[in-house]
Amino acid sequence: MDTTRNRLIRILQDHKTSYISGQNLSEQLGISRAAVWKHMKALEADGYEIDAVPRKGYQVRRSPDKLSKNTLNWKLDTEWIGRKIIFEEELDSTQLLAKALADQGAVHGTVVIADQQTSGKGTKGRSWYSPAGTGIWMSLIIRPEFGPREAAQLTLAAAVALTRVFRQNDIEAHIKWPNDIYLGGKKLAGILTEMQAEQDYIQHIVLGIGININQTVSEINPDIRNKATSLRIETNKEWKRQELIHLIWKEFENVYSLYIEKGFQEIRDEWMQYALRLGHRVKAATPSTVFEAVFRGIGEDGELILENDDGSTQRLYSAELEWKEE
Repeated sequence: MDTTRNRLIRILQDHKTSYISGQNLSEQLGISRAAVWKHMKALEADGYEIDAVPRKGYQVRRSPDKLSKNTLNWKLDTEWIGRKIIFEEELDSTQLLAKALADQGAVHGTVVIADQQTSGKGTKGRSWYSPAGTGIWMSLIIRPEFGPREAAQLTLAAAVALTRVFRQNDIEAHIKWPNDIYLGGKKLAGILTEMQAEQDYIQHIVLGIGININQTVSEINPDIRNKATSLRIETNKEWKRQELIHLIWKEFENVYSLYIEKGFQEIRDEWMQYALRLGHRVKAATPSTVFEAVFRGIGEDGELILENDDGSTQRLYSAELEWKEE
């Protein structure tokens, strides 16, 4: 039924400025006119406004401003991301479900998305506060053809895709190494990459993305209010989440294609343009030490490049950066 519903949505989308008859829909979908009517009623129950005119047919007047499998399929024009969508009103974690589905063979480009997470996952085992109706909480299953060594570069590429979308909407977001998105000096979004791989072969990557969209200041967890923000707080307006989701999926496809075709260099150059605190002094924390140095960007593999006080260079693959505002 989901496949039929998705096809129906795409046909209606193609006829958004005209009516299409129930008979035409019946023939294209291979179902009865009564079944077409039932699908229309299901769309109306989901918030779609549909005109049904005798001898003319059906036309969608307005799609709802909410997240659901139906609205996520409406106006979807990606090639492979989101062609299989798992949507739930509430999940403990999209990342956990996506990893389980990936282990069971879920196809490349499958997206798990929830309106609310009760146990959202951040990096290094941290939790991610994910209340209902306010953010984008999703995980993407990728089955790449490159090897495990390049997996970290995919995380950086995802950060570039997110930042592109924000900047296309006049939002001056920056990337904090390696994959947090900052706006106004506070964290707006995070990316979590988890991989199942053998020595030279990636079985799958699950790319988790969490973005604060429509929270007000009072809706940000008090424990992180001095560190986190939302698009609504920074722009003083509400945003349509499903439109942003489609833009993110489309831009990630663009960046992914660029990576596959030309490698990491162009993505690295763009990442550097968006880098937060590039050329500034930072405090770096590794599992064994904490020290200060100047942030000089990322290397050919995506590693962190720091310049020490004596002019020597360090390249790190794992570290956390902190700084004091100047």
